[in-house]
Amino acid sequence: MLGIQSVDHVGLRISDKDRSVAFYQTLGFKLITDAGFENGHPIILIHPSGVVFNLLGPATESQGENILMDVAEKHPGYTHVALKLESVEDAERFLEDNGIAVTGRRAFEGVKALFIRDPDRNVIELVGPGLTVADRIGDP
Repeated sequence: MLGIQSVDHVGLRISDKDRSVAFYQTLGFKLITDAGFENGHPIILIHPSGVVFNLLGPATESQGENILMDVAEKHPGYTHVALKLESVEDAERFLEDNGIAVTGRRAFEGVKALFIRDPDRNVIELVGPGLTVADRIGDP
């Protein structure tokens, strides 16, 4: 078995550096460094929870539709990142107060989730407290 300890970071392709950094800062991420965005190197952001995002770009195609989530054809690739929440209700108020649209909702076995999109339509799932997916898999 490969000795994986945790997720180190998530890389997201973006088109507009300033708009995306502002969006993720609204979610509580802190800008660590811009390692050369214009040359294809990441902008590194960290959240107090320890989650690290690398914003990569600049994107060379329009930001209209998310090729993995918004078109009828289903392309392979990462579709979203899921972040665990302390409270779905608090998150919903925060999103509303900050003008961030909830683009989807789901409830499964008592756990609620909200879906949002960043400025480039990358999907972020916000998962409420309760059992994790891994916990549920082991539960008959």
